[in-house]
Amino acid sequence: MIPAKGETRILIVDDDVAVRNTMYEYITSAGYYSKAVPCAEDALDLLGKDKFHVVVTDIMLPAMGGLELTRLIKRNNTSDVIVMTGYSDDYSYEEAINIGASDFVIKPVRLEELLLRLKRVLKERAHTNERIRMMEKLQKLAITDGLTRLYNSRSFYSQLELEIDRSNRYQHPLTLLLLDIDRFKDYNDRFGHLEGDKVLVRFSQIIKSCLRTNDSAYRYGGEEFTVILPETAGEEAMTVAQRIRAALEAEPFSPKNGEAVKVTISIGVTEYNPKEELTTFIQRADQAMYRSKRSGRNKVSMLYAEASPEAAGKS
Repeated sequence: MIPAKGETRILIVDDDVAVRNTMYEYITSAGYYSKAVPCAEDALDLLGKDKFHVVVTDIMLPAMGGLELTRLIKRNNTSDVIVMTGYSDDYSYEEAINIGASDFVIKPVRLEELLLRLKRVLKERAHTNERIRMMEKLQKLAITDGLTRLYNSRSFYSQLELEIDRSNRYQHPLTLLLLDIDRFKDYNDRFGHLEGDKVLVRFSQIIKSCLRTNDSAYRYGGEEFTVILPETAGEEAMTVAQRIRAALEAEPFSPKNGEAVKVTISIGVTEYNPKEELTTFIQRADQAMYRSKRSGRNKVSMLYAEASPEAAGKS
């Protein structure tokens, strides 16, 4: 999206006061916000304090030249650059473009042509920003669950590998929660999948509200969720798990005719054992969650690496 003219900021850099003032007046009269400075050093000072969408600069400037200014702008700022020169034999279009300029104009510059070039650069800038936003959106969709907005299972495995590597390298504790909504199939059968989806969405919000900034939550599949707790030992993770369990139990759901229905969660907690395989770590969290199911649901169970109880069925 191209910003409104009054919001579009143009910086003019030219040591010829007559050229500089003429360009400034023309671009300002066209409706753009503009500033004009006589040298590259002043331009860099302004760019360090404020944002400009486009910089229009002469190549021949006192001290630092316009090409070096362009290099520094493209290295440290997001501004587009239009380069002007009256020395067409000494500087080529390719040279200016290769260092990051968006356009190249031969002096003396016709003001109408400069304005057309400026509009084209702004339009291309808007298209580029839109492509970037679309790519970021697609990337986010690839790692998040469409319903709950939590990270998805593919993202879970990638992140858990990173956290395991970090835990082994720095010898920090790492704990995993595996959460499964109790009797969720019965809830869906009784009230319908739309009401079931509401439970999933609300429960996802509850999980996020109970976590710290460096913790992360994932929809593992169906009504199963996982939470990675970096630099967190098992007992502290139990506190987090109990907080999540209690918050869901206290949450009112009224899927039909104002009827109050309680939804509960069974949670398994386990701490990473240094050097163990990722699959072993996850399986132990799963077994801990099965233990919560077997002991009556709406429970939190901790399973240490030394123990190996058989996993029981869940419902």
